[in-house]
Amino acid sequence: MVLDRFRAAGDVLLVPVARRLVHVNPNAVSWAGLLSATLAGLCFYRGGAWFLAAAVLLIPVSAYLDALDGKIARLANKASPRGDFLDHVFDRYGDVFLLGGVGFSAYCQLWIGVLALVGVMLTSYMGTQAQAVGQGRAYGGILGRADRLVLLFLGGLIQWIVAPSGGVVVGAGVLAFGPLEWFMVLFAVLGNVTAVQRAVKIWRGFS
Repeated sequence: MVLDRFRAAGDVLLVPVARRLVHVNPNAVSWAGLLSATLAGLCFYRGGAWFLAAAVLLIPVSAYLDALDGKIARLANKASPRGDFLDHVFDRYGDVFLLGGVGFSAYCQLWIGVLALVGVMLTSYMGTQAQAVGQGRAYGGILGRADRLVLLFLGGLIQWIVAPSGGVVVGAGVLAFGPLEWFMVLFAVLGNVTAVQRAVKIWRGFS
């Protein structure tokens, strides 16, 4: 959750644009964010020169729009449970398209991609489950969504620079993975650790 601490600093980039778009339906911005995440996932799947397009679609477009929709809703007094629900549903679909694009590509072993997706989905589930049992939504843990998006962005750029066509591994033996694949290993490990951290926090909240 390192980058989540700097959410307030992002207002410098978000508020001026949000003020100009107060008459825009925030849900339309959410849809645009989902579309860009989907396209980024497809670019990750294609690989090669498409890695650069994936990186551009991921942070400057998808992640920005994902933060902008909520800011518009609050400034325009349009924030609602329905909009919040839609935003979180789209976030989960976006996660699936992004990590699935890498996990099912030639740049990552399938089992690693599956474990990364499991970690991400369980992390999100624990966050909303905390709210369901009356403890408020949980965002704690070592790997937040903002961290994951930035790391995936960096992983795509490194793969594009070092080995856009694949065939390069770093490490030895069973710990030999491609550049982008190493980031998926990181998501698989830290994602599941984060899910456990949140589960423990929720469990202790009952005492």
